[in-house]
Amino acid sequence: MGSETGFLEHHRQEPGYRPAGERLKDYGAVELRLRGSDLQKQAARCMDCGIPFCHGFGCPLTNVIPEWNDHVYRGRWREALELLLSTNPFPEFTGRICPAPCETACVLGINDEPVTIRQIELTIIEEAFSRGLISPRPPESRHAERVAVVGSGPAGMSAAHELNRRGFHVVVYENAARPGGILRYGIPDFKLEKWVIDRRVDLMKQEGVVFETGIEVGRDVSYRYLQDRFNAVVLTGGAREPRDIKAPGRELKGIHFAMTFLVQQNRRCGGEPVPAGESITAAGKNVVVIGGGDTGSDCVGTALRQGAAGVLQIEILPRPPETRDPATPWPMWPNMQRTSSSHKEGGKRRWGIVTESFTGENGVLTGLECAYVDWVDAGGGRQAPRKSAGSEFTVQADLALLAMGFVGPGPNTLVRELGLELDARGFLCRDANRMTSRRGIFTAGDMSQGASLVVRAIEDGKQAARGVAAYLAGLRGRHRDLTPEG
Repeated sequence: MGSETGFLEHHRQEPGYRPAGERLKDYGAVELRLRGSDLQKQAARCMDCGIPFCHGFGCPLTNVIPEWNDHVYRGRWREALELLLSTNPFPEFTGRICPAPCETACVLGINDEPVTIRQIELTIIEEAFSRGLISPRPPESRHAERVAVVGSGPAGMSAAHELNRRGFHVVVYENAARPGGILRYGIPDFKLEKWVIDRRVDLMKQEGVVFETGIEVGRDVSYRYLQDRFNAVVLTGGAREPRDIKAPGRELKGIHFAMTFLVQQNRRCGGEPVPAGESITAAGKNVVVIGGGDTGSDCVGTALRQGAAGVLQIEILPRPPETRDPATPWPMWPNMQRTSSSHKEGGKRRWGIVTESFTGENGVLTGLECAYVDWVDAGGGRQAPRKSAGSEFTVQADLALLAMGFVGPGPNTLVRELGLELDARGFLCRDANRMTSRRGIFTAGDMSQGASLVVRAIEDGKQAARGVAAYLAGLRGRHRDLTPEG
C-alpha cells in the first residue's frame, strides 16, 4: 500500500453537506466532495489488511477497492479508473447513492472508523470525466443477434451496457418519457441530479445502445413484435407494487404512496407535466411519513422542500441502537440508527408506532390514530409487535405518505400473456443464468430478487447479460452443428 501507517496518521473525514438553510431552497445535490490532499489522506487510510472484506464480502460488484485506493493515493487516476470500471459500469451512480456495504465490511472498522470508500469511488469517476479519460467505447465487432431490454433502471441499464460491450445489438424499452427508471423518477435530485444519468445515457447511445422511451411493452409493443425482431429479451421492470396499509379510513383523500409523491416531484424538477387534478404537494401541510427506510427519508426531504408546516416520520420497528448492534457484528451490515441528510434538515422521527386508523372530515384526512408497540417473542426466533396498553395517541395530519416498502413487481401484461412462472411472493422465477420459465426470456433486478440496493441491481443486470450471452452462443453452436459442411 502507498502508506502503511496512513490509518494511524489520519482520521476519517466526511465531505459534509451544504448548509441546511441553503439546500432546502432547491433540489440540487446536498453532499459536498472531498478533494486534493483531503482525499489523498483518506485513500492512505486503506490498510494492508491481507483479506479485503470490503471487496469480497461487502461489495455486491466485488470492486477491487484496496488497489484503486492505492492508485488514488499515488495520483494514478487512469489506473484507478480502469480497475473501477472493470467491475462497476456506473460508479457515478453508486458513488452518490449506495449505502456503502463495503464500508461496513472494512477491516479498519473493527476498532476504528472505516475508509471513505464511496467518496473515493465517486472522485475516481468524476476526475476521469473532468480529465477527459472517459470516451465512447463501442465494440470492435458485432454479433448478428439482437437483444431487447425492457426497463431502463439500474438493472436494465447494466444489462444493456454489458450486452453492448459484448457486441450484441441492444434496444432498451422504457415506458416513461426518459431513461433511468427509479434512478430518475424514484430518487430525489438532491441525492442524484439527473444530468448524471443523462451523461451516462448519452455515452451508452454513442456506444451503440438504442433507447426507445414512452413505450410500454405488452401494450404499445407486443411480445410477438419482440419475438420477430430479437433473439433474447431481458425483463427488468423492478418491484413496483408498494406495501399498503389496512386500517379504517384508508380511503380518505390525502393518503398516498410515497413513490407516487416522489415521482411527481422528480417530474416537476425534470420539466415534465403533472396533471393538476393529480398533483400532490406538502406545502403548508402537516405531513406524516409511515415507514422509516430510505424512501421515507426521501419523502421527508422532499416535503420540507415543498414547504411542509411539519413532518413526522414513524416506524413500527423499535428504535435501532446508535452504534453497531452486537447481533450484527463486523463484517455484517449493522443494525443501527441511520440519520440521512434529510433528517438533518428538520422534521421528527418516532419508532415503535403502529397506525390503527385514519381520521378525516368530509372525506379528507385530518389525522392518524396511533399506538406504541412492544416487540415480543413470537416463537421460532421471531419477534412480533404487540400493542402497549394505554399508549394510544392522535397525530394531526393533512398528508400521509406510505413508505413501507414493496411487495412485488405488480401487474405486468407481458408476464401474464407469456405465463411466466412466479414464486410465492409474485416475483419472476429464474435459473442460475437469470432465464425465466420461457426460453430466451431473462430477468434481472427487483423484478425477480425483490426490492434491494441499486448496486445489487447493477450486478444482477451484469449477470443476466452473461446468461444471455451464453444462451446465444449455445444457439450459434447448435446452428453450426446442424449446418451441412460446404
